[in-house]
Amino acid sequence: MASRLHELSTHGVSVWVDSLSREMLETGELARLIDEAAVVGVTSNPTIFEKALSTGAWYDDQLREELARDTDPKEAFSALAAEDVRRACDLLRPVWDRTERLDGYVSLEVDPGLAYDREGTFAEATRLSELVDRANLLVKIPATVVGLGAIEDSIAAGRAINVTLIFSLERHAAVAEAYVRGVERLIAAGGDPTRVTSVASFFVSRVDTEADRRLVELGREDLAGKLAVANAKLAYRHYLEVFSGERWDALATAGATPQRCLWASTSTKNPAYRDVLYVEDLIGRATVNTMPLETITAFQDHGISADTLTEGLDEARVLFADLAEAGVDYENVVDTLEAEGVQKFADSFTALLAGIDAKRTALVV
Repeated sequence: MASRLHELSTHGVSVWVDSLSREMLETGELARLIDEAAVVGVTSNPTIFEKALSTGAWYDDQLREELARDTDPKEAFSALAAEDVRRACDLLRPVWDRTERLDGYVSLEVDPGLAYDREGTFAEATRLSELVDRANLLVKIPATVVGLGAIEDSIAAGRAINVTLIFSLERHAAVAEAYVRGVERLIAAGGDPTRVTSVASFFVSRVDTEADRRLVELGREDLAGKLAVANAKLAYRHYLEVFSGERWDALATAGATPQRCLWASTSTKNPAYRDVLYVEDLIGRATVNTMPLETITAFQDHGISADTLTEGLDEARVLFADLAEAGVDYENVVDTLEAEGVQKFADSFTALLAGIDAKRTALVV
């Protein structure tokens, strides 16, 4: 049966779910989302896996087997996560086939502790790709300055990459350039660009959270709740420019596909804002919106689909000037968010490894 999310898909938005757990797989919840909510992809991150592993006993049987082999916590986690991702990839493989590799992907993030290590990140991306061994896997790499090199290297090696933790327009442009250079290197080496895909995960709601906090301190609440959408709209405008023209056309002729914008962090943190704000205001062709379960439910209930992503670009540019005049330092906002994002995922990864280690005595007898 058609739903509001199916209608959203007709506007060119690929609906992905920002959640993955053994429970979702065992209970059939993920399969239901694919069938009933137009979900055509899955994203995950260390925070999502930490929550999944700490809830119930869904992983205990496999974890007991891993720990009985005296597996260290990171290897045990890799085994658990790889099992979830493989099963999700298999569920979504028909979507991958039907859409000719456009959708049907499942994302798994590299160890966030490697966010400032180019060679280490590349090696980890290679390891995860080989461990999961599914064509519709996307390996997630943080878009730190150092990470840009690992992204380019991974694309040049023919890997499918989800570039995560993008907050700024400047970094988004650098990510797109890294992707294009990687594709150029791949083709120059005789590789097949049709087998490479990438999304650029541009984080949304966290931008408003940080900017709004500063605006309240400055007494400029009139400008609150606007930067996140304006930021994303200008990023999409850059996407349209990069993936057109002579340089890109040559790669497209060889079979390369554009690196789509993926809107991440799309749950509304401020209860004063509409709970589907970061879906409704970012609807446009060839985009992905990865939503947490509560946002999927909200949009299914009352979301409205209309082409909005290319509207209000002049107002978006004016907003940046207004924020600067009000005393909000955009570069500091996005730099703060990147540092906090990397640290948050690193902390979650550390916590989940500690949780696995703590279960060793309880599970292994």
